[in-house]
Amino acid sequence: MISIAIDGPAGAGKSTIAKGVAKKIGYIYVDTGAIYRTLAYYMISNGISAEETEKIVDNLGNAKVEIKYIDGVQCVFLNGEDVSGKIRTPQISMAASTVSAIPEVRAHLLSIQRDLAEKNNVIMDGRDIGTVVLPNATVKIFLTACVECRAERRYKEMVEKGMDANLEEVIEDIKVRDYNDSHRDVAPLKPAEDSTVIDTSWQTLEQSVAQIENFIIERLK
Repeated sequence: MISIAIDGPAGAGKSTIAKGVAKKIGYIYVDTGAIYRTLAYYMISNGISAEETEKIVDNLGNAKVEIKYIDGVQCVFLNGEDVSGKIRTPQISMAASTVSAIPEVRAHLLSIQRDLAEKNNVIMDGRDIGTVVLPNATVKIFLTACVECRAERRYKEMVEKGMDANLEEVIEDIKVRDYNDSHRDVAPLKPAEDSTVIDTSWQTLEQSVAQIENFIIERLK
């Protein structure tokens, strides 16, 4: 099986770009961030804050997270309920960043991610795919863009979904996530040594998808 690992900071467009490329080349797209968001959603919904590490670890067994593909679209299920539409809020984003730094959490969810890659040709995006989850990935990409560019993308996405959004607050949230993700003790955000860094600042989605698609096709030749 062929695996494409795409890592990068929050708001770099990893999910949207990876989803677009996967559709074009016929691979399964795996949004690993959704898995962590789902676990964070479970904890918050059950009155457990992202800072209560011991309670989170104790409750890992109560949160059954599953990835299913419905009409080719990845859906995330929590204890049998499709929560794909409930995990895309700023609160869940920040909680997921904190929860994902817990070693027991990462170990608990690792098997879900690797199992998908063992059974399918995948494009998988996240923070540590090329370094930890799929260290032997066929192609590794570290996707990035400037903070302002990433914040503007995230802001537009939130507005389109009808969510209350403030651009300055989004910029600050991204800066905090960047710091947390790159300074955590377990699997910090960083490019794998054998990855290629690609900057998509101020590119359109179509331009970014075409660039990544062409890069992957060249690498697979």
